[in-house]
Amino acid sequence: MLEQPYEYTARPLVEPDWRRLPGFADVTDEQWRSAQWQRAHCVKNLRQLRGVYGDLLDESFYADVEADQAGRATMSLLLPPQMLNTIVPDAVPNTAAVLADPVRRYMLPVTSDRLPGAAASHPYAARDSLHEHEMWAVEGLTHRYPTKVLAELLPTCPQYCGHCTRMDLVGNSTPAVAKLKFELKPVDRQGEMLAYLRRTPGVRDVVVSGGDVANLPFRSLEAFVAGLLEVESVRDIRLASKALMGLPQHWLQPDVVEGMGRLAETARARGVSLAVHTHVNAAQSVTPLVAEAARAMLAVGVRDVRNQGVLLRGVNDTAGQLLDLCFALLDGASVTPYYFYMCDMIPSAEHWRVPLAQAQTLQHDIMGYLPGFATPRIVCDVPYVGKRWVHQVAEYDRELGISYWTKNYRTGIERTDSDALDRRYVYYDPIASLPPSGQAWWAQRDVDPVAAEERAVARAVASRTASAADLTV
Repeated sequence: MLEQPYEYTARPLVEPDWRRLPGFADVTDEQWRSAQWQRAHCVKNLRQLRGVYGDLLDESFYADVEADQAGRATMSLLLPPQMLNTIVPDAVPNTAAVLADPVRRYMLPVTSDRLPGAAASHPYAARDSLHEHEMWAVEGLTHRYPTKVLAELLPTCPQYCGHCTRMDLVGNSTPAVAKLKFELKPVDRQGEMLAYLRRTPGVRDVVVSGGDVANLPFRSLEAFVAGLLEVESVRDIRLASKALMGLPQHWLQPDVVEGMGRLAETARARGVSLAVHTHVNAAQSVTPLVAEAARAMLAVGVRDVRNQGVLLRGVNDTAGQLLDLCFALLDGASVTPYYFYMCDMIPSAEHWRVPLAQAQTLQHDIMGYLPGFATPRIVCDVPYVGKRWVHQVAEYDRELGISYWTKNYRTGIERTDSDALDRRYVYYDPIASLPPSGQAWWAQRDVDPVAAEERAVARAVASRTASAADLTV
């Protein structure tokens, strides 16, 4: 009998032994389960990283991390012990194993990961690659879809992902990126968000994010969500927190569990769906503590816990890796696989991005193994459009790596744009993935990415008061 392309095997979850790492050798079980201890011992700099790994890693690795932080990195270092412990989870780590590890590749970038020179960024990469700030209805509230909004409550997380799509706002400034700042006080910003939703009854779906809601004092999060539950038109509320995986200890704190129970009870009484969305990219990140946190949310009445991963080269870009992750989430932790986004076109991210054709192949290759309700959609978040299933592309030039997309709604800045539904919008494959002829074509282009971004912003602003500019190639 022939083997299937993917053979399913039920695998029990395992919490890696943190004591194998020199810096955690004396940490007790009680300390490890403490959210306060986890936050106090996050790795934020090279000195603390050395404190965890010591002589297990070569000096060349520490130099590689330091060079990246001083050069291309768009996010500063911030890794909770829980996340560090899932890097090379089944052995005492060495430099080669750490460099090859999928979690390390996106959570602890090194300069040797990135493509050299100008190739590190696509010519049309942009700080706010999805143009979310242009669509702020009020500060921090992106109204991109007709019935849905994104509420960015804060600009920090318990952990910083190297590929963060909101790298222009979230986290500390790095030598490569001076971060933007909110102008309003949190309470005023949240008040304006709620006021906008009360006067905009067409919105029924609110994603509460940031940043990561796990960094918001729970009483503040509860107050904001309670405010959402009083808005008559709101029927779906999704709380976005990678910390459900990166710092599950937070979501297991009694006050958080009890507070989520109160919100879930109110939501249920008012006919509102309350869900938690997390962000897991590798199967090894799904541990018993993660499962415990997810099931704690379900037990107190949260309707669903779902995963929105990002498709990243060298992390999860094979069908086997994606299926292993989905089964770990579904079987091990009761987390529903939901989306895998193609990595957005932010600066210095070309080594993570995969071409559209590969994403389409991966979508094909994972079909038929998972239940239909738990088969994730692989999507491309197209600038000025939004999420599109990778097979919805209208036209695709594989040689040049240019895909063309259409949409069926107007964003918040296109309500007076009569051409928005007829225009084709573009997305670009990583140039290094193209055939030699395509790479040669791009090499001949005279593209200034800074000027390109400024032109895009100018066109978007113009669309507020006149017809939108032509955003095609």
